[in-house]
Formats: sequence, structure tokens, C-alpha cells
Amino acid sequence: LAVAGGLMLYKNKILRQPAPRAPFYQYSPCSISNVLSSWAQYECLKYVSFPTQTLFKSSKVIPVMLVGKFIHKKSYPWIEYIEAIGITLGVALFMMTEKKQPRHTSTNDDSALGLLILCVYVFCDSFTSQWQDRVYRSYHVDQYAMMFGVNFFSLTFTAANLIWTGEMFQALAFLHANPAALFNVITLSFTSATGQLFIFYTIKQFGPIVFTIMMTTRQMISLTVSCIIFKHALGPSAILGTAVVFSVLFYRTKRKYDAFSGRN
Repeated sequence: LAVAGGLMLYKNKILRQPAPRAPFYQYSPCSISNVLSSWAQYECLKYVSFPTQTLFKSSKVIPVMLVGKFIHKKSYPWIEYIEAIGITLGVALFMMTEKKQPRHTSTNDDSALGLLILCVYVFCDSFTSQWQDRVYRSYHVDQYAMMFGVNFFSLTFTAANLIWTGEMFQALAFLHANPAALFNVITLSFTSATGQLFIFYTIKQFGPIVFTIMMTTRQMISLTVSCIIFKHALGPSAILGTAVVFSVLFYRTKRKYDAFSGRN
């Protein structure tokens, strides 16, 4: 919130480049959905296994397209649905292989409540980027205004909930008693703020579908790099999943390039 506010002031007052503004309440829907998706992402682990959560998370591309069709009344060509399914299957194959728990570890069976919370997570996460895209298209705001508005409402909603439950004072007391933890939280806040700048810029410039594909494949790339660095073996299923995802991404890039070249 502080980083976004500082960048807005710098751009408006120092650079003299005032950006268009949206009604402030327009940032609240995607803020609420962002808070709910964060809660549901962790809450569902009380009721479902980690592989089940991973499978849902790897399928976010398709819900983002469906929510976009509802919000923007936008129709996607069938080839994009096929690409989304290919990416989903490839990432799911990779993640389910690499995140598989040891056989001796007992896990709880997936419950209906856990699956419902997972559906809330997928819907809210899909809605967040699509609503942000709608605000960008309607009011032409920049990523700094989006970041400030979303974080303002998120801070308000989260703080109100923490005060209501009494957890706010427990958290502050813990940080006061542990200065090292406070330093880590501040460091994480600044790195998170930097990441948000790139997230909002990506959604503004390239749209929520490209952003979701990037975030989905990022998990797989991170695991691959980790396996290389720490010399962990990748199983055949993980290699196959990697090949499927990058084949689809290569085809998608080539298709977009050929379409762009054809228009010019």
C-alpha cells in the first residue's frame, strides 16, 4: 500500500503525469475475491489432501476463461480451450508426480466441504484477474492505482477481521517480542509489493489468460530448477508433463506470431 501510494505521488507530483482514475469502489470486488481466495487456499488443506489442492490449482486456466466469458461477454476460439486443457493436464501430471506424498504418510480423505472450499478458491482467484482487466479496460487506470486500490480494501477487510477475532493483538504482540520476525515480515512485504507491480502490469498489458498461464507454469519451472539444483531425479511422468506444457506454449506462441504477421 505504501509503495503504491508513493509511486502514485511520484508520478503525479514529480513527473507531472496524472493517470486516469476509476471510482474507488470499483477496486473492492477484486479485493474481496483476492482475500477470499487466499483464505480458501489454506483453509481447504484442513479437509482435502495436498495433491487434490494441487490438481485444482493447476486447472485455473479454464475457470479464468469461463469467468472472463461471464464478465466480458467474451468468446474464446476452441483452440484456446484445447490449449488450456493441454496446459492443465501437463502441469497436473508434473505436479501430482513431484508432490506425491510418501506411502507411509497418512492423509485424510477429501471431504465435500473441502472440495467446496476449493471451488471457492478457484472461482475467486479467476474472478480477481478478470475484474482487474475489466477496470483497466473501462477506466484506463495504471498499475499503481490498481495496486493501491486493491491493497487499501484488502488491508481494511483483513484488519477488520483480525480485530473482530482478536488475532490482531496476538500478532502484534508476537512481532514486538520477536524483532527478527518483524524484519522478515517487512522484507517479505517489500518483495511482495515488487511482485505485485509486475502482476498488475502483466494483467494490464497482456490480459488475465496470459497471466494465469505464466503463474501456472511458474510452479512447474520452479520445481524443475529446484530438482536440477538439488540433484533430485524427475520421474517419467514429470518429464512427460513438462514436454506437454512447453509444446503447448510453443504452439501458442507460434500461432499468435503467425496471426500477428498475417495482419501486417
